[in-house]
Amino acid sequence: MKKYDAIVIGSGCGMNIVDAAMSHGLKVALVDKGPPGGTCANLGCIPSKMLIFTADRAMEIRESGKLGVRGDIKNIDFPGIMERMRKSLYRGQQEMRHGLSHATGLDFYEVEAHFTDDHTLEAGRGKISADIIFIAAGSRPAVPPIKGLDSVDYLTSDTILELKKRPESVIIIGGGYIAAEYGHFLEAMGTKVTILEMADRLVLAEEPEVSELLKQELSKRMKVYTSIRVEEVKKASGGATAIFSDPKGKKKEITAEKILAATGRRSNADLLQVEKTGVEVDGRGYIKANEFLETNKRNIFAVGDINGQQMFTHVANQESVIAANNALHKTRVKIDYRAAPHAVYSHPQIASVGMTEEAARKTHKVLVGRAKYSEVAYGEAMMEENGFAKAIVDEKTNKILGFHIIGPYAPILIQEVINLMTTAGKIDNLESSLHIHPALPELILKALVNLE
Repeated sequence: MKKYDAIVIGSGCGMNIVDAAMSHGLKVALVDKGPPGGTCANLGCIPSKMLIFTADRAMEIRESGKLGVRGDIKNIDFPGIMERMRKSLYRGQQEMRHGLSHATGLDFYEVEAHFTDDHTLEAGRGKISADIIFIAAGSRPAVPPIKGLDSVDYLTSDTILELKKRPESVIIIGGGYIAAEYGHFLEAMGTKVTILEMADRLVLAEEPEVSELLKQELSKRMKVYTSIRVEEVKKASGGATAIFSDPKGKKKEITAEKILAATGRRSNADLLQVEKTGVEVDGRGYIKANEFLETNKRNIFAVGDINGQQMFTHVANQESVIAANNALHKTRVKIDYRAAPHAVYSHPQIASVGMTEEAARKTHKVLVGRAKYSEVAYGEAMMEENGFAKAIVDEKTNKILGFHIIGPYAPILIQEVINLMTTAGKIDNLESSLHIHPALPELILKALVNLE
């Protein structure tokens, strides 16, 4: 058995911990079955946004007619777009492998590993152990238990990146952010898309009016069904058929070349066989971690998707920094999720931070302000008629509790709200600062002016 000062499982946000541990002169083992870089770099944020950026350009051309500029898309090189993305990923993986292999004081185990007891792992052909272990092993696509699904060659958010030929049609099972983003991408590339969602609206974590507008806009380009239940999937000539019931119980069938299962993600804790340790998991299989990112076992920390708290890369990175400091410096710093933002790169784009109105009203007396893009000069210039911002503010303290935007550049626009919420949080600080006119950030001010 080889002994280390620290073992880090996962090379996504786990790399922040590796760097911190090595800077302290510790002997570190990094374990990841590969490819190195984690979900974001290889299967999530980075590759998907490389594809979606292309889709956004296609939509700009399609929609430019409202501004009096009319253009045609003569060709979309789908194989080329996909290959550009894969080449970029491969370069990043190779560069990372090279860096890891030449790092002093670090052993990289690019193998599947599992626990044999609290502080010991079976990694390849041997065992390794350490006094401190950081679990950052991420998550993987959750496959819904639909009859017949395993009989067809379905796609997930992982395997869709392997496509070399554009499918003529796709059925997306699920209506969350993966469905919204890949539905946008595929339709913009020329694929006929159908979204089948069991809940009564898309992107359930968002404000109801945000979900409503997203469905309204996506429905202009594809078929979107909500409040339905997919009961069975069958092979069909040239693809697969999904059989589902509508809200009234009437059965319907839709056939497409491909099916994309986009019903969320599940923890990788089971792959690590954490049941062989005393580390506790919740009912969904995610490792339980407290506000210091500690598990119930001393000197074992869980960060990123595997703890199921806020499954976003920027949050995972923050968790990893705090966990490393708590472990290596013996500090007691808490993770604060109150200003943890997220974005959905659909069309229109969505960005949110903080509480929803429903959640805020349970514990606060609130003021709510809304503003459409068209209420500010630059939004009017863009002829953006439907996008809007929504502010939720504590009436007593004037602090922003939540902020939600749907429309162009939403993930960029919301950043000043995030910055404010992580500092003073009071709207006075924002209202007293000068904003360029005309520019889209005036949308933030307008929503706050409209509080009632």
